[in-house]
Amino acid sequence: MSHILAIDQGTTSSRAIIFDKAMKIVAIAQEEFTQHYPASGWVEHDVGDLWSSTAGTCRAVIEKAGLKPGDIAAIGITNQRETTIVWDKNTGQPVHKAIVWQDRRTSEFCQDMKAAGHEPVVTKKTGLLLDPYFSGTKLRWILENVEGARARAEKGELLFGTVDTYLIWKLTGGASFVTDATNAARTMMYDIRQGRWSKTMCDMLDIPMAMLPEVRDCAADFGMARADLFGQEIPILGVAGDQQAATVGQACFEPGMLKSTYGTGCFALLNTGDTPVTSQNRLLTTIAYQLNGKPTYALEGSIFIAGAVVQWLRDGLKIIRDAKETQALAEASDPSQSVILVPAFTGLGAPYWNAECRGAIYGLNRNSGPEDFARAALESVGYQTRDLLEAMFADWDGASDAEVLRVDGGMSASDWAMQFLSDIIGASVDRPEVLETTALGAAWLAGSRVGLYPDRAEFARSWALERRFGPTMDDATRTRKYAAWKRAVTATMSV
Repeated sequence: MSHILAIDQGTTSSRAIIFDKAMKIVAIAQEEFTQHYPASGWVEHDVGDLWSSTAGTCRAVIEKAGLKPGDIAAIGITNQRETTIVWDKNTGQPVHKAIVWQDRRTSEFCQDMKAAGHEPVVTKKTGLLLDPYFSGTKLRWILENVEGARARAEKGELLFGTVDTYLIWKLTGGASFVTDATNAARTMMYDIRQGRWSKTMCDMLDIPMAMLPEVRDCAADFGMARADLFGQEIPILGVAGDQQAATVGQACFEPGMLKSTYGTGCFALLNTGDTPVTSQNRLLTTIAYQLNGKPTYALEGSIFIAGAVVQWLRDGLKIIRDAKETQALAEASDPSQSVILVPAFTGLGAPYWNAECRGAIYGLNRNSGPEDFARAALESVGYQTRDLLEAMFADWDGASDAEVLRVDGGMSASDWAMQFLSDIIGASVDRPEVLETTALGAAWLAGSRVGLYPDRAEFARSWALERRFGPTMDDATRTRKYAAWKRAVTATMSV
């Protein structure tokens, strides 16, 4: 029993990764699934796809690694956050497709709540803003719009969960109805200071509290995966939302440490220690991780579109066939072009929080081509990251000395994108040897709980740098380019 199975259930695919006792990757299995867009700004997943792709990749990776179920000491789970699932507690059947974190269907309700003056209470209790991003308004929408759902919920027949909760419920055959503190903190229904579900928030959203799962530490006993799934029972001992798991995987355990993950979206977290810092710049106050009953807090900035902009180049514009092609195109782009892409396909996240605006491109001329589009797409991620970091530095004095940003996620593999990121933020960007930091964080939580992996201090010492990118852009160019980005954002939001 010297291996850990990490489940990484993401927005566009489910993956399973086996780590050995040295926390090295042994095997990876991945399966993409369909995205559903039933209306403008709406994003859904078939709940059956989430489960089947997760179970399938788990079986596949164990076989690929040449292991037996008895070789797996524990399971760690990390997941797309905020995505909302409601299901029948007796049959396990969902009452509606999963409403994805990117979904904006509750924008009007959120605006009405803001106009009624509710946002200060939301922020005080949950650390969040009144935005469609979070689970609470999505859950309310299901109860209001699915026939019979509210009545069934009030009778105690329906359960709510983020993706981790649903997967655990399925893995354990309905024996465990639980979540962890990091996922709970993203629902808009959890009091992050009191460490419990907030009756105030549930009343505000008209959510029956009996629907909500039990909240546990990130490293805890979440139940046993059924023997009929993998050949024998396996304990589930670690859970964290994807960005928090990446924070753990990057060993950002000290206040002031920064990480940014580039997946479908981009998420920057700044560890603020045992103090929840209230943002003055529309960032989120959240739980970075919770161990031994003690939460560690973070400031978070969320960008909705990062890697998804490369998918758009591939699937929408069809100017690339593979994400790796963007680097060569960007390198071949005309440096005299000043094309700026604001990828507000589902609105803008932090620090703007504009749910209504949509994407725009500026600076096109007759010679603009695929190379310039690719460059603009990669640059947009750097610009948005700088927006987040500037807001963080303004919010917390402890961040002023942060000179290094640790990065991970698929887009961090692009040398061009990471060099531009370093240039535009004017700071070093550190890329670790293990880019699968989200899965690594989940694996460490489970592995440390079972005694296979070292404690926090030793784990932090084992973090290894693959490459450091340092800024080479002159100050005048950096200032000019970032000012052009800010003008483009302002124009986009004014349309």
